Amino acid sequence: MIAYPPGEEIQFDWLELPDPPAAWGVGSHAHLLVGALAHSGRWRAVLAEAEDFPHLVQALDKVVRKLGGTARRWRFDRMATVCHPPSGRVLPAFAAVAKYYGVGVDICPPRRGNRKGVVEKANHSAAQRWWRTVPDALSVEQAQSGVDKLALRMDERRRRIDGASATVAELASAEPLLEVPTRPFPAELEVERTVSPQGLVSFDGNQYSVPPGLPGVQVVVLHRLGEDYLHFLTAGRAVVAKHRRAPGGSGQVVRDAGHVIALERAVLASFSDRAPCKSKVRRPPSQAALAEADRLRGTGTSGSATAERVVIDLSHYAAVADRLRTAPTPEEDHGE
Repeated sequence: MIAYPPGEEIQFDWLELPDPPAAWGVGSHAHLLVGALAHSGRWRAVLAEAEDFPHLVQALDKVVRKLGGTARRWRFDRMATVCHPPSGRVLPAFAAVAKYYGVGVDICPPRRGNRKGVVEKANHSAAQRWWRTVPDALSVEQAQSGVDKLALRMDERRRRIDGASATVAELASAEPLLEVPTRPFPAELEVERTVSPQGLVSFDGNQYSVPPGLPGVQVVVLHRLGEDYLHFLTAGRAVVAKHRRAPGGSGQVVRDAGHVIALERAVLASFSDRAPCKSKVRRPPSQAALAEADRLRGTGTSGSATAERVVIDLSHYAAVADRLRTAPTPEEDHGE
C-alpha cells in the first residue's frame, strides 16, 4: 500500500472498451480516459474519439475540470503520447502541457502497471458497472452522461483513513487542488468527417453547414482547443467554412446564411421549364395493338387466332347465391 498525501497525485489511464455502438463511428473500440485522485479515490472519466495527442489533451482538461481542480503531479503509464516508452522520458510536447497546467509528470516504472492501482480500480468499475449495459441506441453524449452519473454514485463509497471513516466525496472536498487555467491547452484537434446530402458536417453532437456541391466528400474539422471557432478544410487544406462552435452535445444545426442561399440556388437550378411535359402528343395504335383488337373482336384475318367467345350468364351466379343463403345439410355437404 502506498500512502498519498491529499492533493498530491492524479493517476490517468486509457480504458479501451470493445464493441461500441456502430453509430459512434469510432471503430472496434471506444476510448475512455479515466483520472483518479490517488488520496481520496474520486474519479472522473471522459469519452474520446481517439487516443492521439490532441484528444488526450482535450480529455485531460475535461477530467481535471470534472474533478474540481488538479493535483500537483500527474501519473501515467508509458503511453507514447506522453513519453518515450523505452526510456520513460517525457516528450517535449507533453512537457509543454504539464507546464501550462503547472504540474509535474511521473511515469510508472517498466512492467509496473499496478503502480497506479487507484485508477485501475476505477477502470474496473467503469467497465463492469457501466459499459456492459450501454445499449446500441445510446449516443456518445448520452453515454457520457451515464458514466458521469456512475462516478457521482461512486463518491458515496466509505473509506477508512487513519482510523477515521469518511466518504470519498468528503475526502475529495478536503484535498487542496490547484486551479485549472481558464482555457485548455491550445492543441489542434483534427478529425475527418463526411458531408451529408444536406451539406452538413457532424462534430461534437452538432451539425455545421458547408457550401453546396460537397455531399459525400471527406472534410477535416480543425479545432484549436480553447477557441470559439471551427474550421472546415478540404483534402487540399483549403478552408471552405468557418463556424462559431456550439456547446457540445446540444444538437444544434449551425448554418451560414451564404451556404443556405447557395444551396437554394443549386436546388432551384436543377429544375427547369424549358422542356415541359408533352401532354398533347398523338400516339396512334401500333400494328400489334390493332391485331390484338381484331383477335378480341373475333374479326381476325385468316390464319390468326381469335379469342374464345365467353357467355356470361348471371342466372348461374344467382342460383349459387340462393343456395348459399342457408347452411347446407349434412347429407348435402356429404353429397358435394
